[in-house]
Amino acid sequence: MADTRKIGLVGPCGAGKTTLAAGLQQQGFQVRAIAQEHSYVPSMWKRLTNPDILIYLEVSFENTVKRRKLDWTPDEYQEQLRRLSHARQHADLIIPTDHLTIEQVLEAALKFLNQELGKKGKAVV
Repeated sequence: MADTRKIGLVGPCGAGKTTLAAGLQQQGFQVRAIAQEHSYVPSMWKRLTNPDILIYLEVSFENTVKRRKLDWTPDEYQEQLRRLSHARQHADLIIPTDHLTIEQVLEAALKFLNQELGKKGKAVV
């Protein structure tokens, strides 16, 4: 049976939010990738979706540039991280994606979502 909780996904550009959202939706989850990195409002992720579960996807500057073929400077990337810091602090799960395949990121998220989430805390896989 699918989970009815709303799931929000945040992270820098190129972290895999859109891809993970599609994978979780195929499994029956209600998911929204939130472009918090483009907002100057620290809590925009909460205002847009008010998710029951917030997943933060981490990605290095090098992988962001490689995955998205962006012409960014390290300072522009750091600005994204600054804008994401509030969401990261409130994330229920943080997944570092640099050394994971798309399938492994989905597997990590599903494992977390299928565990008992009665206890509130931050998990890092």
